[in-house]
Amino acid sequence: MNMTLEVVPVPVTDLDRAKEFYGEKCGFRIDLDSEVAPGIRVIQATPPGSRCSIALLSGMPQMPGTRKSEPGSLHGLQLCVTDIEAARAGLVERGVRVSPVMRLGATGWEEGKGDTWNSFMSFEDPDGNGWLVQEAPAELSER
Repeated sequence: MNMTLEVVPVPVTDLDRAKEFYGEKCGFRIDLDSEVAPGIRVIQATPPGSRCSIALLSGMPQMPGTRKSEPGSLHGLQLCVTDIEAARAGLVERGVRVSPVMRLGATGWEEGKGDTWNSFMSFEDPDGNGWLVQEAPAELSER
């Protein structure tokens, strides 16, 4: 049986602000913005070229046996791009505060592009949820 990762909940305080950030500033496609039940609004957004989406939720009760994530508590989600410098320039142009491109070197993190699989940048959404972006050598379908 296949088990595919398709949706990751991202805890936010303001759905409209998050929708603008992910849709307009990060370039995610807004797939859904709907009140799925009285008082429960779901916005689903997908990064360009990804098969996995994020879900921004409001009013959703916790499923029994699960824990609630607070806005700003999600860190380490990682996106991959084939041209990190172009991706960084696009995010900056749309108003996202992005770290410099970094690589892991002999003394730890160093500024500048690295070799294959060793170029990263980071950014946070308005609530402080943290994202990493890594440069991949080719599109996922070609790896």
